[in-house]
Amino acid sequence: MSSPPVSPSQSHLKYVSLGVLVLQTTSLVLTMRYSRTLQGEGPRYLASSAVVSAELLKILICLLLVFYDNNFSIRVLNRVLKEEILNKPMETLKLAIPSGIYTLQNNLLYVALSNLDAASYQVTYQLKILTTALFSVSMLGKRLGLYQWLSLLILMTGIALVQWPTESLGGISPTPLSAGSQLVGVIAVLIACFSSGFAGVYFEKILKETKQSVWVRNLQLGLFGLVFGLMGVFVYDGERVRESGVFQGYNSLTWTVVALQALGGLVIAAVIKYADNILKGFATSLSIILSTLISYFWLEDFNPTSVFFLGAVLVIAATFLYGYEGKMPAASHSRV
Repeated sequence: MSSPPVSPSQSHLKYVSLGVLVLQTTSLVLTMRYSRTLQGEGPRYLASSAVVSAELLKILICLLLVFYDNNFSIRVLNRVLKEEILNKPMETLKLAIPSGIYTLQNNLLYVALSNLDAASYQVTYQLKILTTALFSVSMLGKRLGLYQWLSLLILMTGIALVQWPTESLGGISPTPLSAGSQLVGVIAVLIACFSSGFAGVYFEKILKETKQSVWVRNLQLGLFGLVFGLMGVFVYDGERVRESGVFQGYNSLTWTVVALQALGGLVIAAVIKYADNILKGFATSLSIILSTLISYFWLEDFNPTSVFFLGAVLVIAATFLYGYEGKMPAASHSRV
């Protein structure tokens, strides 16, 4: 049976959403890395504070989207929020688990990009494909095809090569990282990958069990994320907040990072709606290539080796191969 024709507007939205995903992913990684390594006057902004600011912005955006979905009616908006959030406390509380994990993950990404160059981070973070696949099999009962298992094996090989310790043959890196800081960065990425895999599959499970709007669900995630984020601010950075305030060290670059992080989840939601796994894999691959080029030519904190390039090629190939199985009629579509 032939698939239904895709309208020009749907095709347009598909490529627009993917273009925005490439732009958002690449911009977030590079601006976050630059903002965490930039030497400026005064204190550096607190990562925990930036996570809270992003959650606040995400809540506002989700409220506007729910408002838009309900024809800009204040009365309907109030009814939806009351019915879906206040009148269903147990359903709302289910979102506390993925929200807490996402908050941890967002903080870990700042740690990772404070200790790893953008290119190594981008490639290593694709390990979340493996963790998401494993959690999908164990929690959702999904079955992976031969191509998908093969892609996961290639993915692990590629990431191992990217993180393989090599001596710099072309001289000393302009901003060398110590082995200790690199280890901290890699551990932060690995924990973020596992947390991303579990929280993503858990969230998918909740979305499939209910018929709530994805924007309402993201609003609930944001509310819990705000609470967990504020706890993190006062537990880990309470003394510095009392000394210099929550928004210490903020500048236009910091607010750009906050905006990009807040938009991230919403962009992915749009991609899931309009695109497929292969095109999403293409966007991921393009983002890795752009991050590598800009990290080398602009940030000048990365000297690529032949081993890195081999690993990056394997990771990009694995991303495509995993998505290719998703196009097969018998294969189940998974959210990665």
